[in-house]
Amino acid sequence: MRISEAATAAGTTAKTLRFYEDIGLLPGIGRTPAGYRDYPQEAVQRAAFIRRSRAAGLSLEQAGVLLAVHDAGTRPCSHVRDRLADQLQAIDARISELQALRNTLADQLEAAESGPAGCDPGQVCSYL
Repeated sequence: MRISEAATAAGTTAKTLRFYEDIGLLPGIGRTPAGYRDYPQEAVQRAAFIRRSRAAGLSLEQAGVLLAVHDAGTRPCSHVRDRLADQLQAIDARISELQALRNTLADQLEAAESGPAGCDPGQVCSYL
């Protein structure tokens, strides 16, 4: 199928498909006699997998590793599970960091709303 059809079917753009081809995530895209890219269904499935991987927060490199496991004839399900677990752990850690930051900002804002009466003139701003 042509690139626009393949992009629509994969839920991505033609530019993204060309990029994936350039970096080797979509290998062996053939050409029609007129020189147009001719995407097989397997390429569309790979592109959709990459899109879903990216939506889950995985990098292109991680998606490439998972595709390489698949290409070697092994189902990458356990690898996918491990990457998703890692991603979830990283997100949970980031949420904790953001919650701590939020609490700090809320405390600083509360202090700032009390007005400048308690400001130390020797500091740029006592709120920070």
